[in-house]
Amino acid sequence: MGIAFDYAPERPEHIDAILNGLDRYNPETTTVFQDYVTQQCEDRSYDCYANLALLKLYQFNPHLLRDEPVTNILTKSLTVFPSPDFSLCLHLLPSYILSPPSSSTNNPSSNPTPGDAPLSEAVQKLTTLNNLLSGAKYREFWQTLDKDDLYADLIADVGGFEELMRVRIAVTVGQSCREVERGVLEGWLGLSGPPFEHFVREVCGWGVDDTRGAKGMVVIPINKENEAKGTVVKEEVKFE
Repeated sequence: MGIAFDYAPERPEHIDAILNGLDRYNPETTTVFQDYVTQQCEDRSYDCYANLALLKLYQFNPHLLRDEPVTNILTKSLTVFPSPDFSLCLHLLPSYILSPPSSSTNNPSSNPTPGDAPLSEAVQKLTTLNNLLSGAKYREFWQTLDKDDLYADLIADVGGFEELMRVRIAVTVGQSCREVERGVLEGWLGLSGPPFEHFVREVCGWGVDDTRGAKGMVVIPINKENEAKGTVVKEEVKFE
């Protein structure tokens, strides 16, 4: 049996009480949930159910919406891909935030539109990262993350973001591959040299065979996801 969607082992008791009571829809609990998002960013915990509750409060009370908790929630949701958490959070945001920044940003004399807000630009940037992850374009993910200072600002509050992303990418790779060329995996993890060696050997528990290929081959142990299994198809045909 799978883990319940609303389960979070590190959730504080007072947050659990709010989520399971009528105070979940009380605007006064907004600050409590905002502080909890900050806590998640600092201690690397994650509680999607509580984060969705905060975004729902923002829906009901637009005047309470704050940019930083929203971007932190979206950034945290990236760290648990390939789960659909990012999309769940995204669909609770107002439509004007989801609109791409308009061309008026290049024309100071024009009237501002909803899509010109800094939050809208941040959401578009994070959506780009999510799309790259969903398409397994991991090398492009790291290249995109490094080429814009706004990304550095967005992930600054989320402790261990890059390490968490590498772990999630490694989990996905380990579920689908038995061997990967070292050069390819270096691009997927955004690492090279000794840091790459340490991550692959110590964190992932994989091996590196330097005698194979141009740069070597990373060998991933067999697990229940990447094991090749034969399938026997038996068909019975009855004649009357």
